[in-house]
Amino acid sequence: MPINTPAERTPLKHAHITEAIIGAFYDVYNELGHGFLESVYREALAYELVSKELRTEREKTVQVQFRQQIVGVFRTDLVVEDAVIVELKCARTIDSMHEAQLLNYLKATDYEVGLLLNFGYRPQFRRMFLSSLEKQRRGTTVLTELEARFTNA
Repeated sequence: MPINTPAERTPLKHAHITEAIIGAFYDVYNELGHGFLESVYREALAYELVSKELRTEREKTVQVQFRQQIVGVFRTDLVVEDAVIVELKCARTIDSMHEAQLLNYLKATDYEVGLLLNFGYRPQFRRMFLSSLEKQRRGTTVLTELEARFTNA
């Protein structure tokens, strides 16, 4: 069976945006380290993203609907280029509850790509993709891609 080379792999949706966000995440982490409040990292990351000329919205309000009725409201930490939801954490490690939170944000919105960034003892991130096609086709949402990488500081 042939092995796919990097050039043969299907590119990830919004890869250029997520790569820029992850780069900015490491820039902020390397300068600030761990131990600050999430709000400090949100502002520093937003500043870094804007300096890279990426449109960045802080605490964007998103409505959750159930059978065409608004049943809740949440605020994303960041939305970048109106394409990627960014959820920030300051935890010892990323756990399944953090992942579920981002997945629910993707379910509740038209966004398909999300990044979970953890400013913990070691920087960590998860990239999640939830296809709009899957949301429409099944009437329920299915996680179609979960790409996770841990990187040591």
